[in-house]
Amino acid sequence: MDARALISDLRAGRAPSADALRAFAAGLADGTVSDAQAGAFAMAACLNGLGDGGAVALTMGMRDSGDVMTWDLPGPVVDKHSTGGVGDPVSLILAPALASLGCYVPMISGRGLGHTGGTLDKLESIPGLSTDLDEARFRAVVGEVGCAIVSATTRLAPADRRLYAIRDVTGTVESLDLIVASILSKKLAGGIDTLVLDVKAGSGAFMADVPAARALARALVDTARGAGCACDALISDMNQPLAPACGNALEVRFVLDAIAGRGDPSDLMDLVNRLGAQALTLAGMADDDRAGIAAMKRTIASGAAAERLGRMIAAMGGPADVLDDPCRHLPVAPVVRDVAAPRDGWVTAIDGQALGQTVVALGGGRIDVGDPIDPAVGLDRIVRLNRPVKQGEPLARVHARDDTDAARAIHEVQAAFRLEDEPPGTTQPLIHEVLQ
Repeated sequence: MDARALISDLRAGRAPSADALRAFAAGLADGTVSDAQAGAFAMAACLNGLGDGGAVALTMGMRDSGDVMTWDLPGPVVDKHSTGGVGDPVSLILAPALASLGCYVPMISGRGLGHTGGTLDKLESIPGLSTDLDEARFRAVVGEVGCAIVSATTRLAPADRRLYAIRDVTGTVESLDLIVASILSKKLAGGIDTLVLDVKAGSGAFMADVPAARALARALVDTARGAGCACDALISDMNQPLAPACGNALEVRFVLDAIAGRGDPSDLMDLVNRLGAQALTLAGMADDDRAGIAAMKRTIASGAAAERLGRMIAAMGGPADVLDDPCRHLPVAPVVRDVAAPRDGWVTAIDGQALGQTVVALGGGRIDVGDPIDPAVGLDRIVRLNRPVKQGEPLARVHARDDTDAARAIHEVQAAFRLEDEPPGTTQPLIHEVLQ
């Protein structure tokens, strides 16, 4: 493999061969590709793309750069990926719901970075629970429970781990081909045969507008299918937190109540049902979306999904009775303050990114990968879009470590809400479109 020739081709706008891209991925993993060459490759790919079939070849090369799991299970092996948002605990309900319907969900997930929360951080707010399972335990939990949500081992897609670090320091994170290969190489290394994607657009997402989200969704679906994985994508709205809570333990508390039929699940359950229906249809477990949605609603209403979630939590080291008594187990912040509306008005816009950054500033997220997280802090009771409020009524509630943090967060949350005298004329749908 001649890395210099591949980089030269890319720089000149010539698409490299599939074999060359696979060999380059192997070189990233074994160290024969230098950091300088990796950086030059990333920049050339960011400027000129990888050409037709290039994202598929790089994805498969990075998938094959380490261990690739295989499963021998009596049902379809299904996964879901979200491009990230605020107040988005979908995986914590979707995985056990699909497992209760006969799917197997070995979900390799990530931690939060920037303004978006991470599924692993949310789960680890449950005392005793560990997402760092070795392969034997991971397989055992998936086989026994039907689902497990874990962190990736260093043996899965090591080429992606190296290239991502290079992209981060060379300003090439935005490359569409490299984003696609990064996301899919890890998912496909997990041995899945069906994948549903939740590509978000809005103020709380990495992609603020629908056209950009559509371009990413199209590239992900086409590449996944080119690599042999059944895949569909939903473009969903992220102009407000999906759940009215942002912060690790607070989101888990909301999930435990929602899956047990307590409280108002807002838009969360609608998106869970739509993603679940798409997965069931792709996997041949439902005839169409309508049947899939009906199956999802039944398994959640019956308590079967909640039972699977409880079993998964216990199998991963958490308390067996956390669904019955969340308050007994989940951490609680010492300072809780309401965020008062500064005036009468209608909530016409919410800056989701600002809310996510507020949670990070409270200690509930991280700026650098190694930063510690306070699982108790965050926001809850967040008022939904298009609702009227009176001056002094709460827009949200802040959970903080001290009064100084709470006062700063209150100011930031007030600034994140736009209040107007008249209700909005139009509203955004939860699902913008489905790409197949």
